[in-house]
Amino acid sequence: MQLKKTYRNINPELLYDEIQDLVLKHGAILKEKKLETYALPGGSSHISRGTLIFKAAGEQSGGGGECIRVHVIGSAAGETKMILDIEESVFPLVKLSALEEELDFMFGPYEVGKQK
Repeated sequence: MQLKKTYRNINPELLYDEIQDLVLKHGAILKEKKLETYALPGGSSHISRGTLIFKAAGEQSGGGGECIRVHVIGSAAGETKMILDIEESVFPLVKLSALEEELDFMFGPYEVGKQK
């Protein structure tokens, strides 16, 4: 399953850190993380790109077991986009629903196309 969100005027690094904390709260284990920042032409602003990979709590430390992969890209002065790729057989829908409710509570007012 894939969940896509677009936000306006949200620092992508804030979204990256918050989604990391929320997924950890719901029992996943952080397997890999990467956050990079790039200067935009003109040098007046930058764009951030981050990836988080989580595995299920019961998985062995090596190998697969990936349950969620998060991609965040954007600029604080513009739009920030996030994609969550969820393996439903490993990360239950009830947890995903709770995670989405928390995201909507915190970032809903900034979501493009969302009613305030």
